[in-house]
Amino acid sequence: MNVKELLNNKWVISVLAGILLGLSFPPVNLSFLSFPAFILLFYLSDKCDSYKQVAYYSYAGFVVWNLIGTYWLMMASLGAGIAAILANSVLMTIPLCLAKFFSQKSNSPILVALLQTAAWVSYEFLHHQWDLSWTWLSIGNAWSNFIGVIQYISFTGHLGITFWVVLSSALTYQVIKSKERNLAYVTLGVFLIFPIWSFLLFESETETGNSDLTHVAIIQPNHDSYQEYGGMSDLKEVIDSLFTLTSRTITPQTELIIWPENAIDGFIFTNSRTALRIADSAKAWNKNFVVGTGLYKTYSKDTDILYRGTLNSGKPYNVFNAALFVDANGEISDYEKANLVPIVERIPFVETLNTMDVFDWVDWGNIAGFGKGSRPDMIETDTFSTPGLVCYDSVYPSWIRKFVQKDASFLTIITNDGWWGDTSGHHQHFAYARLRAIEFDRWIARSANNGISGIIAPNGSIVQKTDYWVRTGFIGTVQNLETQTIYTRFGNWLSLLCLMFTFSGWGFYRFSNRNSD
Repeated sequence: MNVKELLNNKWVISVLAGILLGLSFPPVNLSFLSFPAFILLFYLSDKCDSYKQVAYYSYAGFVVWNLIGTYWLMMASLGAGIAAILANSVLMTIPLCLAKFFSQKSNSPILVALLQTAAWVSYEFLHHQWDLSWTWLSIGNAWSNFIGVIQYISFTGHLGITFWVVLSSALTYQVIKSKERNLAYVTLGVFLIFPIWSFLLFESETETGNSDLTHVAIIQPNHDSYQEYGGMSDLKEVIDSLFTLTSRTITPQTELIIWPENAIDGFIFTNSRTALRIADSAKAWNKNFVVGTGLYKTYSKDTDILYRGTLNSGKPYNVFNAALFVDANGEISDYEKANLVPIVERIPFVETLNTMDVFDWVDWGNIAGFGKGSRPDMIETDTFSTPGLVCYDSVYPSWIRKFVQKDASFLTIITNDGWWGDTSGHHQHFAYARLRAIEFDRWIARSANNGISGIIAPNGSIVQKTDYWVRTGFIGTVQNLETQTIYTRFGNWLSLLCLMFTFSGWGFYRFSNRNSD
C-alpha cells in the first residue's frame, strides 16, 4: 500500500493526526507537528460523508492523542484516567463536526478557515468553564517550551496560540484544495506574523533590575505520596522533616519559605498545633510561609453550603486542598483551591445533583470530595503579595488573572506531581507554568513535592530548575512587578470574539438554509 492509498484510508488519517498531536506536547516538544495534524483533521472531515462519520472516524485519533499526551492520568487513578481520556476524546469531535459544517456552507476559503479556527478556540475556551473542565491538551500548551515564538500571549492569552496554529493549518488546507497563489501568500503571512510579533516582544524584554526583589526559599521534600505520612510514622515526623530541610536552605535574607502541595500530609485546622508550630517558627525566623495542606473549615449549623459532615460539636465542616499563609508576625490565613480535578478531587455538578435530589436519597456532601474555593486570597505583606496557587489552579489563566488584578507582585505555585510517577505529567505541568509567566508578566516561584520545582522569569525563561524525585531546597530571588498586560486588563477577548463568530456563523448558515428551503 503506497502513501496515496494510506491517505485515502480514514482510519489512517485519524490515527496519524492523533500521533502527531500527541508528539507535539512536552516532553517530546515536536510542537510544529500540530500544523500537519490539523491539516489531516480538516482533510478527514472533508472526506467524511456526514457529521456522524466525522465523529466516528476522528474519535480514534483523538483517543490516540489523549493517550500519548495524558496516559499518566491512569497512574493516579486508573478508572478516572480512562474515563477522562475517553470522555475528552468525545468532546473533541464537536469542533471538527463544526469544521465540516462551515466547509459545506461557505465558498470563501478564508471565511471557512476563520470559522473553523473560531470553532476550535471556542471549544477550548468553553472546556475551561465547566465542572468537567480538562485544559491539559489545549494546543497552546504544546508550545510552552518555545517561548521565543509565543510572547504575544501577553495580549491574547494562551488560546492565541491555538488561534495561530489552527488558522494557519486551516488556510494551508484551503491552499492545497484551491491551489490559489494569493491565498498562499495570505497563509504564509498568517503563519509568520505571530512569531515575528513574538520575536519583537522577546527582544524588547528588559533585564531584571536589582530593586524590589523578594528572596524566596523553595522546598522540595520528596515525600512519597503513595504512603501515609510520606512513609513516616506520623504528622510530627513530617513537619520535622520539612523544618530540617528548610533550616538548611534559608539564609538571613530569605523573606518567603514555600512548601509544596500536601506538604502537611493530612487535614488540620488553622488553629491546630501544627499550624501554631509553623506560626512560632515564622515569628522566630522573621519569615513568611506558604504551606500546602489539607484544611478543615467549619460553618454555622444553619449554613446553606453543601458540606461533608458534622463534627462532634455538631458544626458542619468541609475539607479543602489548601495553601496556608503564615506571615512573619505569626498571623495565619489561607487559600482554598478553586479548580479541582473532576472526579479525582470533586464530583462534577454535585451542587446541581444535590438540588435535584429533592427526596435526599443521596448524601451528596459526603461523597462530593474536596470543598471548592471561590476567593482569590493571597499572602500580603508590606513588600510583596503572592497567591498560593495549588496544582491544577496553575492551568487556569482566567482564575490567575483575578490575583494579578488584585496586585499580586509575583506568582507562587505549589504542587504535588508525585502521584503521576516519573512520566510526562510533571514535565508538562512545569512547562505550562511558563505560559502563565508570559501571559501576566510575572515571576513564578514553583515548589513541587517531588519536582520539578523552579523559578521562571516573566518572559518564560527558566532561571532555576530542580531534578525530579530528589530531596532538595534552594534559594532565589523574584522581582515584584506591577505591570498589567493586555491579557490581564481585558482577559479572554480573543476567545469571546471567536465564540461570537462561531455562533453567528452557525446561526447564519443554519437559518439561511431553512429560509431558502
